[in-house]
Amino acid sequence: MRPADQKIYLASKSPRRRELLRQIGVDFILLMLRDQGPRGPDVSEEVIDGEAPEDYVVRVTHEKAAAAWQILLARRLPHRPILAADTTVVVDGRILGKPADRGEAIAMLQNLSGRAHQVLTSVVVHHNGEAQQLTQTSTVTFATLPDDMIRAYCATSEPYDKAGGYGIQGLASMFIADISGSQSGIMGLPLFETAQLLKRAGIKVL
Repeated sequence: MRPADQKIYLASKSPRRRELLRQIGVDFILLMLRDQGPRGPDVSEEVIDGEAPEDYVVRVTHEKAAAAWQILLARRLPHRPILAADTTVVVDGRILGKPADRGEAIAMLQNLSGRAHQVLTSVVVHHNGEAQQLTQTSTVTFATLPDDMIRAYCATSEPYDKAGGYGIQGLASMFIADISGSQSGIMGLPLFETAQLLKRAGIKVL
């Protein structure tokens, strides 16, 4: 077991990010951000008009890290590095977020069918008053998907908490004809870039 000073805070609800951190032996404490409630979310994931996809994912990730830092201060928690991340799917320069309903999920997958798109994941590690950030971009090519397959997939629970309406680690893995980039980045946490940032913050990865 790692000593307490080698733990980090993970500002994410994503089970995929937890699994990926465990995969590289990083010990973490969850520091949850509010995504709904009377006061609204701690960080809005709305796209600003005219905002480029990379600017968007970098901005949202920095805002998540900053919000988590304020929670740490408000709760008087021990100071440790905070890791935040955000993933977005981009096709034709347009950002695809998490589908709100089945109809939106179907439309997203129909749009991705038979073509390539980009997956951007930005990671920030906030430590000692400084935030360091890296963004990883991968290209994913989908096979041409029959409409009945899309509808069957969207009848499962899998698409609805994922940018672009699919998860590479689940049933949608059968849709993917080619990947160029980082499989862990597509899942939500590029491990090469994450390890670099954690090392800079003094976290021993290996």
